[in-house]
Amino acid sequence: MAKNDTQKLFMELTNDINILMEFLRAKFPVFHNSNFFFRDLQFGIKSFFEKKEINLSYSESEELARLVADYLQKEGIFIPTSKQSWRVNYPEFETAKPGDPFSYSYQS
Repeated sequence: MAKNDTQKLFMELTNDINILMEFLRAKFPVFHNSNFFFRDLQFGIKSFFEKKEINLSYSESEELARLVADYLQKEGIFIPTSKQSWRVNYPEFETAKPGDPFSYSYQS
């Protein structure tokens, strides 16, 4: 199996980070001020590319997750709570009822 170009895949993810964030929200309970964990990010990225028929190895998905996590921290979307977890700072995912990930307040 040919090795994927990690930098190219990283650029694809970060060119429109909203697409990845929406995908993660559909797959995991991600909402504003929620906790998010490294393995969820890793397997979310792996699943994201599988939908595009791009298969990543465990190590490739782990490397991409580290790059994306660093990017999201620099953008202020991930606030570190430990080496492997973050608080999500993404007001677009704010819920209408505090703590209820299924009551998103959609704003125009």
